[in-house]
Amino acid sequence: MDAFQLSLLAKGGPMMWVILLMAVIGAVLFVERTLFLHRGQIRSTSFVDGIKNILAKRRIVEAITVCEETPGPVAAVVKAALIHAGDSEVAMRFAVQDAAVVELPALERRLGSIAAIAQVAPLVGLLGTVLGMTYTFHAFMQGGEYATAQALAGGMWQALITAGASLALAIPAHLGYHLLSGRVRAIVRDVEWAGNEIMRYLITEYKAPAAGSAEAPAGEEK
Repeated sequence: MDAFQLSLLAKGGPMMWVILLMAVIGAVLFVERTLFLHRGQIRSTSFVDGIKNILAKRRIVEAITVCEETPGPVAAVVKAALIHAGDSEVAMRFAVQDAAVVELPALERRLGSIAAIAQVAPLVGLLGTVLGMTYTFHAFMQGGEYATAQALAGGMWQALITAGASLALAIPAHLGYHLLSGRVRAIVRDVEWAGNEIMRYLITEYKAPAAGSAEAPAGEEK
């Protein structure tokens, strides 16, 4: 920090250090969530199509291995469906729902902390403003009828700097929260689509040839 930034921190009073700490925490959380969601977001359409191509060759073990090597909730939900491919439709659906219940809360983790920072930052700034105005009136009363401008400037600086700093933190924090929430919603939609699509394929196409081949010998015996 240069001398001007240190001067602003000093003139902003104790609330400036609180705002600075919240800004550091918010930046760390935003970067961590951005990297996590980027890692978990895959091209669900291409991934499910690739799994279908593997299943068309009746290589379900290979398909499960691909899901295990692919990060993200989409692969976990598809894996749950593949593991229960031989079960009934109800059992398969319950398995997919259980996998989604485990994976989806991890996507929303720490988003509440970013939202809290965005909401609390203006309140911290307001507290700093109140403290600054209190200091100003105290200096005015100590100066009697002719308080100097220098005596009053300290409190006014504190009020203005903390108010501006809190808004400078709250605005990007709100934008960051909504950006991350939008990415979470996109991943949730991908998870829902991938789960329904792989279950539909397993029930209507993957099991159909097996059922047909099982009925063929019975027809020949007749």
